[in-house]
Amino acid sequence: MPVVAAEDTRRTRALLSHLDAHPRLLSYHAHSPRRVAEQLLGILGEGRDVALVSDAGTPLVSDPGAALVAEVRSAGFGVVPLPGPSAVTAALSAAGFPADRYIFAGFLPRKGSERARLLARAGREEWTSVFFEAPGRVAELLSDLVPVCGAERQAVVARELSKLHEDLQSGTLAELAARMTANPPRGECTIVVSGAPAVAEEVQPERVGPAARRLLAAGVSRRETSELLSELFGLSRNQAYQLVMEVSGQ
Repeated sequence: MPVVAAEDTRRTRALLSHLDAHPRLLSYHAHSPRRVAEQLLGILGEGRDVALVSDAGTPLVSDPGAALVAEVRSAGFGVVPLPGPSAVTAALSAAGFPADRYIFAGFLPRKGSERARLLARAGREEWTSVFFEAPGRVAELLSDLVPVCGAERQAVVARELSKLHEDLQSGTLAELAARMTANPPRGECTIVVSGAPAVAEEVQPERVGPAARRLLAAGVSRRETSELLSELFGLSRNQAYQLVMEVSGQ
């Protein structure tokens, strides 16, 4: 009997039943105990195949499965990828931004220096950036992107891609932040942000100060903050450091 390792056996069973397929289902998710992986390796050792299915996307792309795939490969078994749904490529294909190169940041940490660092990187990258976010935090993410990217940077919020209530909204970061604050979206969202202009923009003092304060408040060190500001706004390292010292009251 075929074996399917599913993140959500109830959802997967319903989909398979629709196809009149009735394989053996085993639960495998991000918090599965070690014995489940061992059981799946044992099945492969018997010469049988195991299909890995995640809940609402492709396994490993912000979905569980990386640890299992690594173990399977280490044990000498083959891994055959099958094209599956991906909010990343779906959103990129509809956003209208260059996608020959892009940065995929997934779900950002909810707070702290790592969140600030990744936001700052999106601000300075010339490539398109893609984020995943829960509906209740979309407005916050967009608002946090404004100081590092600029209020006029173009973006797209894609919701419920490929589903019944699919919705894509485009505009500047400031416009979308205001729109999502007034009308919080429902369902998982993918945010696509256009890259920074290839030509360095003229330094805008009204943007540098708020960006420095957000980075420092998030716990980023003064040294790293000055380095990020230098890259993001085209400041000399000395200018950036002096500004950071002023903002921090030193």
